[in-house]
Amino acid sequence: MVKFNKTKLKNGLQIYHIPLNKGSKVISVDIFYKVGSRNEVMGKSGIAHMLEHLNFKSTKNLKAGEFDRIVKEFGGVDNASTGFDYTHYFIKCSNENLKKSIQLFAELMQNLSLKDKEFQPERDVVAEERRWRTDNNPLGYLFYRLYNHAFIYHPYHWTPIGFSNDIKNWSIDDIKEFHKTYYQPKNAILLITGDVSKKEAFEYAKEAFKDVKNTCEIPTVHCVEPAQDGAKRAILHKDSPTQMLAIAYKVPSFSHPDQAVLNALGEYLSTGKSSVLQKTLVEEKQLANQVFAYAMSCVDENLFVIMAVCNPDVDATEVEKNILEILSDLKTKPINDDEIQRVKNLIKSDFVYSFDSASKVANLYGSYLARGDIAPLFELENRIENLSKNELQDVANRYFVEKNSTTIILKKENS
Repeated sequence: MVKFNKTKLKNGLQIYHIPLNKGSKVISVDIFYKVGSRNEVMGKSGIAHMLEHLNFKSTKNLKAGEFDRIVKEFGGVDNASTGFDYTHYFIKCSNENLKKSIQLFAELMQNLSLKDKEFQPERDVVAEERRWRTDNNPLGYLFYRLYNHAFIYHPYHWTPIGFSNDIKNWSIDDIKEFHKTYYQPKNAILLITGDVSKKEAFEYAKEAFKDVKNTCEIPTVHCVEPAQDGAKRAILHKDSPTQMLAIAYKVPSFSHPDQAVLNALGEYLSTGKSSVLQKTLVEEKQLANQVFAYAMSCVDENLFVIMAVCNPDVDATEVEKNILEILSDLKTKPINDDEIQRVKNLIKSDFVYSFDSASKVANLYGSYLARGDIAPLFELENRIENLSKNELQDVANRYFVEKNSTTIILKKENS
């Protein structure tokens, strides 16, 4: 694990310095806002993602597109993403451009224009993204509709792209209000990672952000999904060359001790050709050509997701039957010691790989900090090292319960 330095400004902005790769001159400047689709309300879904797009438009001192142009001119790369729980912006560049990168992010926080003439065409871009990634993509559509069924009350009912009709009906005033509420220093985390001194990192960050004012109180998300009172099941009709299947189970928040084991279960079930789902469904029985299993790790209760893309002429119910048999075996039959070691090795290698660049370290640390607790990250390595097959079975029995499941089958109508 890489040690970090931390300071906090009077306006509440948290600043982290993470030294890495001395001599490389490469740094990553990242800002995380503790806002995602979890902070939206029904009827205004997708605004967090829309605002991510608008953050690269004009500000008081920058023309639309100038942020990107400046970053490219000094040889940097910038991008952003929006998730359930947070929004992440980054600039990867050489350390000589540290000060300028920090100044650019400070400009976005306090001087974003949010002009309607820039908003309207960008809304069309987001609507097209929704069509491309969700409406016209059977697997993307399946994932979206899985959340619509799994959550009935909590804002996880929708994924960050939002509902199509909401995208059509936002106003620029909606966007401005959302920005005013969540894009405040006290709701942000700045990470400066890589080949740079703590002195420089903190000095430039304080200079750029110390005078940025907070504007209002930040609402608390009070929604708690009611306990599921029975298995959910739905059939979706979509023009797809093959049938698809999603099975999901409710799992606890990212900071729960069982999350590490749930992640290990995802590796055990679907990572690599020797994993049980790949070996059984793809290689041996040839029922599916793709299969995924993973735990969503979020601020609130989320899902352990299993998805399969069936082979042509294979009925999704047959794939479902096989998956449920595999899960039953997992819960009742001994797990091979070699399989446990394989899972440990996979997670360890991924963990080591996440520390080989400034941008990966910033993304990893920032994801925990933005969700509110970095302690699980520092405990992860030891948690995996001590993982036992009994623990895998115990956790599988605890969460892979029919009553807490949501099953969605996607297929052509009349197929």
